Amino acid sequence: MHAHKMVFGRYDFANFFCFGSYAACSVAVPVVLVSLAQDLNFPLAEGGKGAGGALQLGRSIPMVVAMLFCGFAAGRFGKLRSLGAAMLFMSIGILCAAWSPGYLPLFAAIAVAGLGEGVVEGLATPVIQDLHQDEPGRYINFTHSFWSVGVVGTVLAAGALLSAGVSWRWILTGCSLFALVPAFMYLLPSKKYGAERHQKLSFGTVFGHAVDVMGLKRFWLFFAAMFLAGGGEFCLTFWVASFIQLDYGADAWMGGLGTAFFAGGMIVGRMGSGMLVRQSRLLQLILLCSVIGTVLGLFPPFLSSVWILFVLLFFLGIVTGPFWPSIQSYCVDRLKDSDSTMIYILLSCAGVPGCGFFACMMGVVGDSWGLRDSFYLVPFCYGGLGLLLLLDAWLHRSKRLPSA
Repeated sequence: MHAHKMVFGRYDFANFFCFGSYAACSVAVPVVLVSLAQDLNFPLAEGGKGAGGALQLGRSIPMVVAMLFCGFAAGRFGKLRSLGAAMLFMSIGILCAAWSPGYLPLFAAIAVAGLGEGVVEGLATPVIQDLHQDEPGRYINFTHSFWSVGVVGTVLAAGALLSAGVSWRWILTGCSLFALVPAFMYLLPSKKYGAERHQKLSFGTVFGHAVDVMGLKRFWLFFAAMFLAGGGEFCLTFWVASFIQLDYGADAWMGGLGTAFFAGGMIVGRMGSGMLVRQSRLLQLILLCSVIGTVLGLFPPFLSSVWILFVLLFFLGIVTGPFWPSIQSYCVDRLKDSDSTMIYILLSCAGVPGCGFFACMMGVVGDSWGLRDSFYLVPFCYGGLGLLLLLDAWLHRSKRLPSA
């Protein structure tokens, strides 16, 4: 049986802009990192890779803090209002980062943006689930592809602007202004959105949902898989542009182009799986992408041609794209008696630290042994998440780990 035609409404388009602007604010700093680090006196070529990677860790920690509390915000104010306010917070943080006079103010500004990004990460996917409860995995994959659309647009534009002599500060300013578009789309009132017509949930109710989910042994396998999924994805998203500039002697445009090839592959992977892969096939999709991604991830340290690297990054993007949204939707399917919004939030609380931890680790390994060797963290992440999903399937079939 073929998948049904996908139908989109007003808040689907708000979600598209949300993911696009969220991506722009997230990847703008990595794309301009070489120029930014030079201006703020921690040059990457002279031992500053660890400080550069720590910026992502500094963003991830407040994101997790915000995610831990966004369930309470959604219960009190509704998901749409919370998302709109979060986009405003993210915009302000990136604007402050754009005009930071030094590393510490930059770090603090990115942390402020991270608070808003954490709410977006925690609540945007549950909104998709609310809108499309028949086959949410398809819509989640498709909507998440706009993260990659935002990445492609941002890295290409930023690379071109940097090569043309435009300051990185104006690039970050532009990203902050873009985030205002979905902010107002969420905040404008509507009588049609069913997810907002609910009774206000108390602190105790929301906390009870979290405790129920965390009490399931099976949940922690998905939690660990999300940690690795975030790590593998952001190792490539955060470091590819700098790697191309430093190891291949290329300019900012080529660095951005490399990230665009990876993100372009993610668009294909997420949109393709959203349109073609039924909800019942999510596990097979994740396992297939894990195997292919592990094999492909072994090759970047050995390549001498930047163009061959670009092709490899594109195919890595295809298999990387479905991981994050598919693991989340598959987990919700398997834990049917638990609150889906809380599952999405808690799984994001694993994925985001994975992004920060492994991006920071790549910087540390890069300072010690070179960025080429640090790319082995990617197949480690992809192979590990595949093994965790296989373990879950085996335990479930052998009745050793029930769903609830």
